[in-house]
Amino acid sequence: MKPLGVILAGGRATRMGGGDKGLRIVGDRRLIDHVLERLRPQVAEIAINANGDPSRFAEFGLPVLPDSIAGHPGPLAGVLAGLDWAAGQGARAIVTVAADTPFFPRDLVARLQDAAGPEGLALAASRDAEGTWQRHPTFGLWPVALNEDLRAALRGGLRKIVLWTDRHAAGRADFESDPIDPFFNVNTPEDIARAEELAGQA
Repeated sequence: MKPLGVILAGGRATRMGGGDKGLRIVGDRRLIDHVLERLRPQVAEIAINANGDPSRFAEFGLPVLPDSIAGHPGPLAGVLAGLDWAAGQGARAIVTVAADTPFFPRDLVARLQDAAGPEGLALAASRDAEGTWQRHPTFGLWPVALNEDLRAALRGGLRKIVLWTDRHAAGRADFESDPIDPFFNVNTPEDIARAEELAGQA
């Protein structure tokens, strides 16, 4: 059974001057269009985690899930929103991806499922310039059964994703960065230019 997909678009994009990074143009499409094109074949349904007025995403015809924990606590709140949505759909798991990462792997979901730890959790990783494996915590497989545990952790002040995933022995799906890091993400206007250069290699 395919998991549900959740696009994490709840960040405030401060290095981009604010607004929704996912709606910035890379090449001839918005970042979120690149993300949807890669995610749709891998999951059963998709929702967008975003705060503020949901109407700005209306054209996509997808559920828009705000954080249920106040104060912009970070991506884990978006994961929790996705898990709560998936629980209502009777799903067993979600896969999250970031709205500003247009080149993530087309086999992300299958590889995360293969790498899942004993509780069903997995995070993606790629090699950095020094050859060290770096985890990408916004790209993960998350079992719905852990939603209440995550809710309690967030209410207790936890914000760092890997502190929670390490508690639950998350597996790691490794992806090579050749020819490019598939988890390259757009944080600045300069990154948009770089993404346009990389688009032909992804």
